[in-house]
Amino acid sequence: MRKVSLIILLVLFTTTLTFPCTNLLVGKKASTDGSTIISYAADSYGLYGELYHWPAKEYKPGEMLKVYEWDSGKYLGEIPQVLKTYNVIGNMNEHQLAIGETTFGGRSELTDSTGIIDYGSLIYITLQRAKNAREAIKIMTSLVSEYGYYSSGESFSIADPNEIWVMEMIGKGPGNKGAVWVAVRIPDDCVTAHANQARIQQFPLNDPENCIYSPDVITFAREKGYFTGKDSEFSFAKAYAPLDFGALRFCEARVWSFFNNVNKDMGKYVTYAQGLTTDPMPLYIKPDRKLSVQDIQNLMRDHYEGTELDWRFDVGAGPFNSPYRWSPLTYQVDSVEYCNERPIATQQTAFSFVAQMRSWLPNEIGGILWFGIDDAAQTVYYPFYCGHNEVPHEMKIGNGDLLTFSWTSAFWIHNWVSNLVYTRYSDMSEDMKKVQSALENRFHASQPQIEEKALSVLEQSNQDAVKYLTSYTNNLVTEGVAEWKKLGEFLMVKYIDGVIKQEENGKFKRNPYGQPANPLRPGYSNEYYQKIIDQTGDKYKVQPVE
Repeated sequence: MRKVSLIILLVLFTTTLTFPCTNLLVGKKASTDGSTIISYAADSYGLYGELYHWPAKEYKPGEMLKVYEWDSGKYLGEIPQVLKTYNVIGNMNEHQLAIGETTFGGRSELTDSTGIIDYGSLIYITLQRAKNAREAIKIMTSLVSEYGYYSSGESFSIADPNEIWVMEMIGKGPGNKGAVWVAVRIPDDCVTAHANQARIQQFPLNDPENCIYSPDVITFAREKGYFTGKDSEFSFAKAYAPLDFGALRFCEARVWSFFNNVNKDMGKYVTYAQGLTTDPMPLYIKPDRKLSVQDIQNLMRDHYEGTELDWRFDVGAGPFNSPYRWSPLTYQVDSVEYCNERPIATQQTAFSFVAQMRSWLPNEIGGILWFGIDDAAQTVYYPFYCGHNEVPHEMKIGNGDLLTFSWTSAFWIHNWVSNLVYTRYSDMSEDMKKVQSALENRFHASQPQIEEKALSVLEQSNQDAVKYLTSYTNNLVTEGVAEWKKLGEFLMVKYIDGVIKQEENGKFKRNPYGQPANPLRPGYSNEYYQKIIDQTGDKYKVQPVE
């Protein structure tokens, strides 16, 4: 028998395994309604799914802000507080500014353990202080310059109602305060994505309207021996985050899958996504069609379906064509290393969002954080308007944690249902999708009426409009989580013990005497039975008795 052992790929992308996130970005002329859109999945086995909130607040001169690392809770230090902060709900503030991220790690020697500002704090501090994307970039780069950057390499999505930017940043090493970085404005008619690998290659050196960078981004690379060519040839990604197989197959493949879904010419990069070639994809592309918020929600649910990386039909998918494999990403058989795929949708997501920013509406109504808990493929995206100022109990910090189950927590209810679905994916996922689509379709259908009412209220009072929208969304969450709990109960009844209860007119069938009808016993597919026979030969063959 072959000896099988599991190992974790401890290479340049160690952080990728801990926090493998995905961002999809859509310019306002690439969206169906003129919105700017960014999405984010916070994928970590160590992160609890809840909705953060910082209310707008005024401070006295001299007050200090304590900074704690987002990943671990470790205290890093303190910085001066500003006199006034803005309301922040999740990753969007009251001015329709939204920020997401993915960690690319990069050169490990550049992490500065003496810095005060980690990437998570950088996002949430900036959201409390900035009104638009350009101001956010200025604040973020100033903070790390003054107080030091504690984290490894990071890609940030930064968007307001008019612009979307990608900024990539990495530190300079212990005791060398600050960071090197470059920020590129994505054209309005284009889309882009990043997924735990630096994506900015060559960039314009004399176009400050569309590209901003640290003065030493190239000279520092020269000093460290990362780059020796002409300035015009400099690639941020190649210098600070060189590609390896993991960067391609686990990270860039997710970007490729998004591109491939929206542009028919991107199939030519499939070998790049498979880790077989290293000629990079473009930073951004024009989609074949304009994309809606619903499109991006669905694209966050991608498992490489219908592509060369689709893995639902091999033996690893089990008898019910699961697009999931359990961690770790790599394993070893007979001293040969193999990998699992890493699609956009993954089981370890704590929360995800699709942020929608609309320039033609007042901020209170224009900015929506479509927010969901758990696996993006099995979440429900609720519309949180950017002035939202009271977190629903189901998503509130303190309602359960990773070690404490709560029947009123959206995180635990969704994870309970998801872990049921994982066991019989091909069947249960169809039942799950019916409830998911019914809820989300209802939200989108009622949106025009709700916003018309909010605009009417806003004419009289900003505060009342915010209260109205906050109450609206919180009620949706309470009702939606209750419906998701009913879905879990339904799945338990329908599929208990490997059989399937029969249904008729939306109810489980009973026999003429009122008792439960005999359940279906579908077993497995012929394809899966064939795999069993291929492996076991005549072991289970029914033989005649002599």
